Amino acid sequence: MKSNVFMGLLIMILILAGCNQSPKTDINSVVNLEHVDETYESNAISEETDVTASNQESSALRNLKIIKNAQCRFKVKNVDSVTTLARTIIGKHDGYMSNMQFKNTLHELENRFTVRIPQQHFEGVLRELTDLAEFVDFTNITTTDVSEEYIDLQTRLRTKLEVKARYDDILRSKAKTVEDILMAEEKLRVLQEEIEAAQGRLKFLSNKVSLSTIQIDLYETVEHREEPETYARTFASKVKESFSFGLDLIEGLFLALLHIWPLLLIATGVVFYIRYRKK
Repeated sequence: MKSNVFMGLLIMILILAGCNQSPKTDINSVVNLEHVDETYESNAISEETDVTASNQESSALRNLKIIKNAQCRFKVKNVDSVTTLARTIIGKHDGYMSNMQFKNTLHELENRFTVRIPQQHFEGVLRELTDLAEFVDFTNITTTDVSEEYIDLQTRLRTKLEVKARYDDILRSKAKTVEDILMAEEKLRVLQEEIEAAQGRLKFLSNKVSLSTIQIDLYETVEHREEPETYARTFASKVKESFSFGLDLIEGLFLALLHIWPLLLIATGVVFYIRYRKK
């Protein structure tokens, strides 16, 4: 009896010992794996979100409608030569000059002109033109973001074109009376004016965005000269004027003779007749 009790206690002790030696590391390893998997998935989602946001931001930057303008004043050694170099630089980048104004004062020569240049070449052309200067008085760059106005105009224009298409359909197929026809035509006229105004504004903004404007003042200092009180003509200028007057006089006489050639012909005939009668 005692031996049976002893054997029962021994078996229970062995069972408890086996339970205490159950593999805890396996549970920990499972927990750790689950934690790693969740972290990996979270990181992957975060990276994908960052890439999407970055692509959206890049697309938004590309679609911005920005007008760029600049005003510069440079001192140069020679206005004429620098103007020629500037024209070469601008032509190389598909731009052009406009509104050129040359001014000659008692102490400096100044040439002011406006440059229209494709926006992608704006910074490069401005840098090359600045390199031509001996001294930079100032350089002012301004930007105007017209993206909101541009998108709003596009949306309004699209809506007006859709409405115009509906009125065209009404005028062609549904207008039965003269009153309906006149009303549809009036609506179409108003819509057409609004569409043309929106298209003109869009074209203006597109031109301003695609072609940036740079206004440049080039000046060169010269030795100060006193302004003369009177302007006396030189001997060379008098000779030139006399020679020109003589040529003009000969030209005038020749043209006058051409105008009265019939009278000259008649007078010549009369003279020959008188001489013949005297003989």
